Amino acid sequence: MSLLKKLEEIYIRYEQVSEQIVDPEVISDMDRYVKLNREYKELEDLVKAYKKYKEVTGNIVSAKEIIANETDKEFVDMAKMELDELLPFKEELEEEIKIMLIPKDEEDTKNVIIEIRAGTGGDEACLFVGDLFRMYNRYFDKKGWKTEITTVNEGTAGGYKEIGFSVEGENVYGIMKFESGVHRVQRVPATESQGRVHTSAVTVAVLPEAEEVDIEIRKDDIKKDTFRSSGAGGQHVNKTESAVRLTHIPTGVVVECQDGRSQIKNYEKALKVLRSRLYEAEVIRKEKERAAERKSQVSTGDRSAKIRTYNYPQGRVTDHRIGLTLYNLDGIMGGDLDEVINSLKIAENTEKLKAGMTE
Repeated sequence: MSLLKKLEEIYIRYEQVSEQIVDPEVISDMDRYVKLNREYKELEDLVKAYKKYKEVTGNIVSAKEIIANETDKEFVDMAKMELDELLPFKEELEEEIKIMLIPKDEEDTKNVIIEIRAGTGGDEACLFVGDLFRMYNRYFDKKGWKTEITTVNEGTAGGYKEIGFSVEGENVYGIMKFESGVHRVQRVPATESQGRVHTSAVTVAVLPEAEEVDIEIRKDDIKKDTFRSSGAGGQHVNKTESAVRLTHIPTGVVVECQDGRSQIKNYEKALKVLRSRLYEAEVIRKEKERAAERKSQVSTGDRSAKIRTYNYPQGRVTDHRIGLTLYNLDGIMGGDLDEVINSLKIAENTEKLKAGMTE
């Protein structure tokens, strides 16, 4: 099928969805309306590209006709100049459209819940959890995304044993999913008198935030416990049982939320995290299948995989999945993550394009 024919079919589908999302019957069915509205937004950029591509191909045909049939030399020369500009532009558009046509993971548009946990390295690992949390927050600020802490477990010498937070914005999961995995830090701890470099590890989990239409949790399947918060927040938090622990009985998944002073708000946050963790299990299963099919280097399916090393003595950051090394540690820890994430996205798109060509 030609590219133009494919785009024409997409345009027809776009017109159909445009009509459906204003249909009162569709609007009354929230599940269907949410899915159609999401599809409409995804098709919108492709339709804009289709209109531009159609205009360019039409102008190319017109220019060729003038060159073939026109007798006025000046007119023919103008058409040749236009053709020389249009042909490379058409090739660029085709490459852009091929990338846009790569099937998107339906989770990519979702908000996320991120959980960062200290691994090997004791206090140094806890400190690095805090460093990563600040790095991500600076990146989110640049993106204009909104964050809210769901749970905090502070380290004894600073930083955090664990911190969880939600992130809201545009296509957050599609951008942040590459951060899931083990992050290693190599540096001299403040307590090291001999100046030796130590290696510590931190685990980052990025969960697509599940909506109620994505996964249903029966109330009978949840065991709720309350307890006193051990985190920061003042005497009020520690003296009342505002913290909430939810256990999903069928799977054994346990979620705690103790950041807020309100038990109701902590329950709502914990339920959101629980729903997302259960949904993530299905996402990981699908991602592992896709990754196995295309032998992916940037798979998000294995959270135990070592993905990145931050080497402080050499000011170096290395992403092991794609062999990317940048000597810009300060900038990256300051939230300049675009070069790393864009490189991972390009690698993933290249894999998908190759997979599409062989199917």
